[in-house]
Amino acid sequence: MNTEFLGKTLSGPFTIPSGIVTTATSIIQYMFDHMPQIGVITTKSVGPEPRAGNREPVYSQYAPGCFVNAVGLTNPGAHVAAEAMSKLRIPEDRFLLVSIFGGSVEEFVEVAKIMAPVADGLELNLSCPHAKGYGMAMGQDPELVREVTAAVKAVVDIPVIPKLTPNTPNVGEIALAAVAGGADGICAINTVGPGYTSSHGQPVLSNGAGGMSGKGVLPIALKCVREIAAVTEVPIIGCGGVSSAADTREFIKAGSTIVGVGSALTGMTTDDIASYFNQLESDLCFDSNKAEAHIRYDIDMDFEPVVLVENKRVCDDICVLTFDRKINVQAGEFVFLWVPGVGEKPFSALSDDPFQLAVIDVGVFTHALMDLAVGTEVYVRGPHGIPASPPEDAKIMAVAGGTGLAAVYQLARDFGNAEVFTGARTAERLYYLEECKKIAEVHVATDDGSEGFKGFVTELLRSRLLEMTPAELDNLVFYNCGPAPMVHAAAAVQREFCRDDQIFSAIDYLTKCGVGICGACAAPDGQRICVDGPFLQGSPARPEASKNDPVT
Repeated sequence: MNTEFLGKTLSGPFTIPSGIVTTATSIIQYMFDHMPQIGVITTKSVGPEPRAGNREPVYSQYAPGCFVNAVGLTNPGAHVAAEAMSKLRIPEDRFLLVSIFGGSVEEFVEVAKIMAPVADGLELNLSCPHAKGYGMAMGQDPELVREVTAAVKAVVDIPVIPKLTPNTPNVGEIALAAVAGGADGICAINTVGPGYTSSHGQPVLSNGAGGMSGKGVLPIALKCVREIAAVTEVPIIGCGGVSSAADTREFIKAGSTIVGVGSALTGMTTDDIASYFNQLESDLCFDSNKAEAHIRYDIDMDFEPVVLVENKRVCDDICVLTFDRKINVQAGEFVFLWVPGVGEKPFSALSDDPFQLAVIDVGVFTHALMDLAVGTEVYVRGPHGIPASPPEDAKIMAVAGGTGLAAVYQLARDFGNAEVFTGARTAERLYYLEECKKIAEVHVATDDGSEGFKGFVTELLRSRLLEMTPAELDNLVFYNCGPAPMVHAAAAVQREFCRDDQIFSAIDYLTKCGVGICGACAAPDGQRICVDGPFLQGSPARPEASKNDPVT
């Protein structure tokens, strides 16, 4: 499906709008290598300085296929982002559109100079509706849009594409101002709003309000594209509410050269996205409309209340929380715990009946949980992720560190025929051992020898594997969960004795949205932990490959 766009012949007519899925270089590279229909890869917006963005929750569903988000322009700053993007291998038939933002004309120029050498084009984020002082605050002023566009055009020699807000009475006027400033193309639209969602009487997004996307904004997006096409002749990237080939055709008829698919990808695994774009391509070629069947309109992001009945302190920075009811979660899946006003974080359930969590004090949210009072009502959403499914009759070898025991205990309990290897610095940091001993053979290692084997749990694992016959080794399946150094060390030992396809690992990468959209949980191979995992098959890639990622 060759598509002509700003001097390049592209392999496909689609993009994924800024801030959605393609927010990490590992994901971008994977899509360059495997999804030719996505001719334009748009990055997450990059600013002059590192920006943490908003605390979770950052993504909320208010109806099937309809969402509100307020990520908050999270990025590591232009210099770090440019270094990471410089390592991308961009095929000749693709276009890397780097989205940039600033709080002034001078900041836009500064970022443009840094990012232009690694980009095929620059998207100017003049439309974010929820970051104070940025985006829409500038993009509603025609003269300022013209000025920003002209200033950036004056310092770069690649195409410049302002992204416009629908939150203006005359988007055509804004488009004309952008073209007067030298814009080579227009992207429309960014999210609508801001909008607001609530649950149990509390605002869901930590920011309070956010930009609306998904099916509900489709009519607004088509209206804006038509108005822009009526007054300009530059190429248009049309996006907003696209989920089907029928939507794509309407955007093309309205005047779009490239069509963006964003919120429709919510909940899709990496393989699902590839299948979806393959079907979109087929639909366009054969005048069919089957791709929308791939959309996950069944995604459940609602919150259910649970009440804390016990907060048991294991040591100064570890506790086990027990709640008043059972939750529906299978081994390998995870849930989010939401404390309104504090935030939300993902957890593997230590137990599903009653619902229990193991918490280590590592930040603001977990610190608040350490002192959560009995009787407090908090909220759970999920489950998310893919349930574990070990081969029938396989022997499970579960290796855990930190709170990783929560991810493997239910595996051992539900599938049986398991051995659990757990490690800690000292005996006081061990928890849930008696429960584990009831359902599996348990091997304990402590760094100081205060309980079990003195040394690392990986040394204990190697000793056990040395005792096994080739036939026994061939029947093993490993589940590793914990901090990255421990998981990598465990997988390295396991590779000495077994095949990669026997190894499944879950590493504690950052997870924000839980439904595959924000890309914060990107693994170095381009998979997203929250939808492709949390347990990923094979030896985990080393984290150094993505340490300078433009998002994480």
